[in-house]
Amino acid sequence: MAEYLKGFFGGGKAAPSPSPVSDDAGRPSAYSPHNQNISLTRVTDFADFAGVPDPSPASISPVTASPASAQSALPTSSFTPVVYTKWYRVWERTSPRDFYQEAFIIPFLLVICGLHYWGRRKNRSKAKAWVRAHAPELEKEYFSVGFISRRTPSVDDVQSSGLAKAMAAEDVVIPQTLLKEKTASEFITYATGRQNVAFIDIKVKLFKRYNPMTLLVEYIFSFLFESAQPPVERMEATAYTFDGKEKDLVPRAKGGPEVKGTQSSYDSFVFALVNKDLMRSLREDRYDISLTSTKDNEKLPVWVTTMSEAAEVTQYMITPDLVKAIEKAGDAFEYLIVTDQPLDKPTKLNETIPKKRLSLSLRLPPSTSPQAYQPTLPLFNYFLRLPDTLVASAHFRAEVQRKIRNTREAEITKIKKTDEGERAEERRLESEKKKKEIRDNRVKGLSAEEQRKFLEREREKGQKKQEKKMSRKA
Repeated sequence: MAEYLKGFFGGGKAAPSPSPVSDDAGRPSAYSPHNQNISLTRVTDFADFAGVPDPSPASISPVTASPASAQSALPTSSFTPVVYTKWYRVWERTSPRDFYQEAFIIPFLLVICGLHYWGRRKNRSKAKAWVRAHAPELEKEYFSVGFISRRTPSVDDVQSSGLAKAMAAEDVVIPQTLLKEKTASEFITYATGRQNVAFIDIKVKLFKRYNPMTLLVEYIFSFLFESAQPPVERMEATAYTFDGKEKDLVPRAKGGPEVKGTQSSYDSFVFALVNKDLMRSLREDRYDISLTSTKDNEKLPVWVTTMSEAAEVTQYMITPDLVKAIEKAGDAFEYLIVTDQPLDKPTKLNETIPKKRLSLSLRLPPSTSPQAYQPTLPLFNYFLRLPDTLVASAHFRAEVQRKIRNTREAEITKIKKTDEGERAEERRLESEKKKKEIRDNRVKGLSAEEQRKFLEREREKGQKKQEKKMSRKA
């Protein structure tokens, strides 16, 4: 009781003990000096544990870790550990399920590449078939067909005929390629060297077989929208006639005689024989066809119509040979046009200068055999010789020419009025600009009070003009 009271009132207070010393394991050491100051009452607290033996450390025996035990030690999940092997032993680090995405992508890419390769090859074969069927006819009519290059004469040619004759031989200039691939779906060729015709351009347009998605979209759009035309394989040929301008178009040889103009001109007119399926689109797309009037002809098949500027022109152009060739061509025939007007509506006077040319459009057969072009060859030959017929006899009466000329002059008058209106507007804007500059210079030289009065007078004049306009409208 006395000790308790001493502790309560602070009497007999023991000095603070130093911090206990710990052993390596963090436990208080039994042999540290501060244990001697522990009271007997606290020592007796540990008497209960005096008989307990000290724990002995667990024996550690060397055990070799096995893959099975390592696997069992991992947490249970779907993760498969990565086996580290040599860099080239890919098959030990992967499994087929790692390539599911590639298994879908690679076949798709192979199909696309295969279709592209097949489509380009198919288009080339069709273009070559067209050349094999039409090249002989072109070579009969034109001196130079295709894109040519010169080859060096052989040693035998020089020894047999001499260098000069060998270089001047006709077989020195040979066709390098009769048809050039402009795009994967369009092939072009060129021919020149003929009387009455400066040159002829030919385009062979085919399906985009190398891109099936684009082809499918074109078909869908043509089905949904009336303005969109379905894709068609066709041949378009355009012959540009000299029209008496050989001197300007034919290059003069060095040291050679001057090229003289010949009687290669014919009267200007627009005439077309058109498949009725294309009649509306041609009238909307081409300015020259919009000048004509449409009328059926009893000599022609029911699916072909004429579009001409004069009845006498129609009567002259429709010949028995032409009718027979069109009937033999059948549905492959699209149009035959003789014109001197531009395709697009002219907006300037220099665009109204006549440029005479002939155009033929034929659909291509689905077959790649040259024999499939036999039905259209007569019409193609007639087209090649048509410039000679026009130069020989396409000279109409004065009344017919006057009617055609009046149509041209009416269009020229419209263009002149438009040009005069544009020029008048430009002059008006220029005049207003100059007046504004004079007015600004005048206002700058005035004082503040004078500028205020000047602006008030201008505002009053504007109000008076506006009132006069309103009274006139009333």
